[in-house]
Amino acid sequence: MKKILCLLLWFLPCVIYSQNNFEKFWQKANQQYERFKQNADKNYSDFKDRANQQYAEFMERAWRQYNAFAGIETPKEEPVPPVVMPEEDRNKPVIDNNKLIEDVIKPQPVTPQPEPVEPIKEDKQEDKGQTFTFQFYGTDIKAPFFDNYKYKLDGVSEKQVADGWKTLSLPKYNHLINECLKIRKDYRLNDWAYLQMLDNLSVSIMNKQCNEATLLMAYLYCQSGYKMRIGESDNKLYMLYATQSTVYGVSYYVVDADIYYLYKGDKVEYIRICQAAFPQEQEMSFQLRQQPVFAMQTSSYRTLQSEYYPEIKANVRVNKNLINFYNNYPTSFINGDFGTRWAMYANTPLSDEAKNTLYPALKKVLQGKSKAESAEMLLNFVQTSLVYEYDDVVWGDDRAFFAEETLFYPYADCEDRAILYSRLVRDLLGIDAVLIYYPGHLATAICLNSPDVKGYYFIMENKRYYIADPTYIGAPIGLQMPEVRNEQIKVILLDN
Repeated sequence: MKKILCLLLWFLPCVIYSQNNFEKFWQKANQQYERFKQNADKNYSDFKDRANQQYAEFMERAWRQYNAFAGIETPKEEPVPPVVMPEEDRNKPVIDNNKLIEDVIKPQPVTPQPEPVEPIKEDKQEDKGQTFTFQFYGTDIKAPFFDNYKYKLDGVSEKQVADGWKTLSLPKYNHLINECLKIRKDYRLNDWAYLQMLDNLSVSIMNKQCNEATLLMAYLYCQSGYKMRIGESDNKLYMLYATQSTVYGVSYYVVDADIYYLYKGDKVEYIRICQAAFPQEQEMSFQLRQQPVFAMQTSSYRTLQSEYYPEIKANVRVNKNLINFYNNYPTSFINGDFGTRWAMYANTPLSDEAKNTLYPALKKVLQGKSKAESAEMLLNFVQTSLVYEYDDVVWGDDRAFFAEETLFYPYADCEDRAILYSRLVRDLLGIDAVLIYYPGHLATAICLNSPDVKGYYFIMENKRYYIADPTYIGAPIGLQMPEVRNEQIKVILLDN
């Protein structure tokens, strides 16, 4: 299994210091917001203009040097190797055995995406300009373009960056902000995808990766409602983002007791960060409840077949643009619960392309069978159609897969199998599923009430969940690997 697991207690360092000017600015901005949002268009325009004006003014003096903290390393422990169950043991009698639960890790509620403090107003008579096309994960996206969207920073001093912000705050950029938000909606971009899109857009407008592009990206991100900070080191601007999650392996900085992660860039040990905050800013979320809409770049077909039930056979393919997006996805967890990491992967649905090539073949074989028998067949399908390999052998480090990736890549370990199986039984059978964590191992448990199922189970909310281990090769529902049989379990709840 991937060397992730047992999360040790750790404490993120916190730096708190006095900032009377900052606190006054924040209080004043929020008071203005509360006043202005009660009124109509003119007051809104006044609020937006004043908020950006005050923000720019504060940028001229609100910078401080910070030291980077190294990214949090993924906890490591020895994985439990896969076990092949002897064929003669498959039909041995099994009795029910109640399993003890050590902990239950609850899912994080889905939060609405940030929005501007008020709708961005545009002059209806204003020329909307031409459009240009930029690439985002193999997808051509059209956006508005004016020649005067381009601008020049004379340097990266406090005043020069503030002057750049004032330029970006001009009404001519309002249309661009609205179009970016429309792209977010039309292409179903979650917060992380939206930030990457703004990066690609800004670099395309400025024709290169430069300080002007970084500031434009930060401005569009900020005006869209997101919490961010701007930093500078060695005459280069950086954007730092705040998130609800703890991100593995990414340098971070503690600003006013809040954690900010460096977007795109290696660890910058010393950086000057502007402490200015924008009213009503919100942290981004890494949750992904639907795939972004990317142009189709189909992979080759891959044949997956169960050994014990050879009639379960499917040729599946996926969108490689989506795989590339997943490949760049940060690894994170929420609220100190490491299990929320796996829940995020498991709660992400398969794409239509994957479903359309995989599910019809599975449904055809499962038609007319009971849920218990169908769940058994799907379990063997995941156990035997995938090749097991450790992450450090394939990738050099730990890496969890979205279900889509497990269908694409040639190797999968225990967590990948558990995530995929939980997806299949929920989608195809409507069965509640959870992930089960043992030290060094991840499996699943499914909610079944059938006299045909016996073995290890636990009771949760008056429902009986039986262990179903996709890495105990050939084992039926209800059995556990011998190596973890005596271990207590942590239950990771999923969306059902």
